[in-house]
Amino acid sequence: MKKRVSLFLVALLIMAMALTGCGGAKNEPVEPPAAEGDGFAADAVIGVALPWLGTQNWAEADEMFRTQLEAAGFEAIVQHADNKVPQQQQQIESMIQNGAKVIVVGPVDGSQLGAVLEEAEAAGIKIIGYDRLIENTTGVDGVVQFGSVKTGELQGQALLDGLAAQKGEGPYNIELFGGGPADPNAPNFFKGAMSVLQPKIDDGTLVVVSGQTDFTQCATMDWDNSKAQARMDSLLSGFYADKEIDGVLSPNDGIARAIITASEQAGQKIPVVSGLDAENESVQWIWSGKQYSTVAKPTDVLVGKTIEIIKSLQAGNGMPAPDTTVNNGKKDVGVYELPPLVVTKENAKEAFANDPGRLELLN
Repeated sequence: MKKRVSLFLVALLIMAMALTGCGGAKNEPVEPPAAEGDGFAADAVIGVALPWLGTQNWAEADEMFRTQLEAAGFEAIVQHADNKVPQQQQQIESMIQNGAKVIVVGPVDGSQLGAVLEEAEAAGIKIIGYDRLIENTTGVDGVVQFGSVKTGELQGQALLDGLAAQKGEGPYNIELFGGGPADPNAPNFFKGAMSVLQPKIDDGTLVVVSGQTDFTQCATMDWDNSKAQARMDSLLSGFYADKEIDGVLSPNDGIARAIITASEQAGQKIPVVSGLDAENESVQWIWSGKQYSTVAKPTDVLVGKTIEIIKSLQAGNGMPAPDTTVNNGKKDVGVYELPPLVVTKENAKEAFANDPGRLELLN
């Protein structure tokens, strides 16, 4: 009888140890993993990894994320990577180690962050792409951006409208510039613009004198204004010694100003030039007639939408329903797509009616 009782007690002890995970002296409850819709603390760490501060829109984003995240009660870690992929990878790694609940990423190169973002994903961190698609990784939960193909379409149409308004009847001699190839938006801008311009090239209304019409020929490495100006110098000396250039497709305002400067230095009449980002200097140039157009993508709207999503996650409501989805090579990513706006001298005051800083430039 004593032997049977002893065996019974041993069996009970083994069962108890199994139920507590063989935890030894401690018998602490095991916390279940967080559910998909669980929120997080109102003062949580939020990381923001920006590519650089070399253009006005990124400098604005840096300042707005800092002030608005802190105003919302979060602890903000906002860094920029000086357009260096390894630096951005290290910064994201640091944000993971510092316990970030959400990391907002404006990628230097949208295809080079897969490993570190999947590490963040495994840690339960939400990843929001900012302004640019993050490619070839499962480590992204959504992207907030202005429609990139639509932006290009607007740039192409603005070039056609400006040529008709300022250069008389065609045919028109033009050249094409694209943005930095590491930026996934850049080929989309070019694609959208060419969907508008290619039919006019085909019917002879537009003549690309250099013959350079592929994105790879027209791209501007690193969105570098000096590289754009050097290419424009070369195009003008090589193809326009005895011709007038009527228009240039430019992917952003900095490159637009470089194109215009090169044209002036070559003794050309200023061509019709498109742009992007509504940078202060270009807003002034548009108002004075030097640059024909830009496309406004207000940084405050982009940052505001991103913080709206972060607040939804914090409250436990998950990612809001996206406007569309895009396959990034590994998964379908929800995109929160905002509408861009063409700005010319004719509509500048209306476009900047709610932007006192830019409105003040129109005098």
